Amino acid sequence: MKQMKSRIIVSFAALVLLTCCQRQTQGELNLDYKTEINGTGEIGIIKKPIPADYRFIFGSKTVFPSYDDQSKDGFTIDLRSANLSKFDLSGKSLELLRSTFDSKTVWPESLPAVFLPDTIMDLGKDPGLNIRTLHALGITGKNVSLAIIDQTLLVDHIEYKDQLRLYEEIHNPGDEASMHGSAVASIAVGKTVGVAPNADLYYIAETHGVLTNGKFAWDLSYLAQSIDRICEINKSLPQEKKIRVVSISLGINGNFHNSKMALASIKKAAEQNIYVVFCDSDNFMGMFRNPLLDPNDFSSYEPGLVWSQFYYKKDSQKKYKDTVMIPMDSRCVASPTGTSDYVFYYEGGLSWSVPYVAGVYALACQVYPKITPTVFWEIVRRTGETIILTKDGNGSKFGCIINPVKIIEEIGKLT
Repeated sequence: MKQMKSRIIVSFAALVLLTCCQRQTQGELNLDYKTEINGTGEIGIIKKPIPADYRFIFGSKTVFPSYDDQSKDGFTIDLRSANLSKFDLSGKSLELLRSTFDSKTVWPESLPAVFLPDTIMDLGKDPGLNIRTLHALGITGKNVSLAIIDQTLLVDHIEYKDQLRLYEEIHNPGDEASMHGSAVASIAVGKTVGVAPNADLYYIAETHGVLTNGKFAWDLSYLAQSIDRICEINKSLPQEKKIRVVSISLGINGNFHNSKMALASIKKAAEQNIYVVFCDSDNFMGMFRNPLLDPNDFSSYEPGLVWSQFYYKKDSQKKYKDTVMIPMDSRCVASPTGTSDYVFYYEGGLSWSVPYVAGVYALACQVYPKITPTVFWEIVRRTGETIILTKDGNGSKFGCIINPVKIIEEIGKLT
């Protein structure tokens, strides 16, 4: 299963890289990578990247796209910032319910009755699995610091600007915010979207290699530098504000150049009591939810779109009996197109599950500061939910699904 999981991670990473670099590579094949960090002992926001403009994605199309469930492209129907005002979408229910769209998508006056974009966005903003029940009890990640290493961030987005304590760049191209950075930051600490909305956020924008002549060469030495930088920053923080968890939406493939360097830096972070979560750091996978179903109902979930084909193969469910399932698809998150913009992704990727895990760990740290990753995952598995999925007349157990409320209840008993 780990080999299959690695293929999924690398495939999605390549898709994201292509999406985020598309505008640059239309006119140039080599990117200019820069490093900008604060001076010694200083902590702050080093620069403010500009908002992205995604009108080019749909462009001047005159034919509405069709959904292809066999496509490996997670953005088959990408309506981000599209002007659809002159389209007749009355017979496009199937396509619309499988689309990705954002706050800048312009809809025609009439839409199919089953497609409710505002409702879909509102449901997608909810972290799900009753996370907001914990928020109502004051369990929000307060006084816990969380770090993210990802792509260029729109630092002033309303979802996380008040939580952002540091923004630096290490080997990072361009000045335009990426779709990936805004998404993972909001999933982790967003005010309305996030799992741990009161956690302090330390963010480093970094690229895991070099794009030359349209080809990407992986090099995790830059990731190692970024982890080391977080450890350096952490040493300067007061004891009650130490960084406890780092979110990295990447599978650290042993074949990537300098992967051992990155793993060595992760080990050094652990020595500072910093838990580094990445796509294959632990045995978890992402889940899909129908966009109109309740994100707080465990029965709303099923295997994630990017890997469900593997799950439903004969007898393959047994392979996942010890795998923890995390929300992934049908998420509405901060968009890089504007400081109050949002985007709904029908299909996510394990990249969206990693900051969710980091956020739950931040909640655990608030309740029990002595928590360790080993104890955390033991409790996660012990408290997980199992549901019954029915497909082609056959029922199968699906889970363990992460249950944040029960996790925090159990961790509370450790204090």
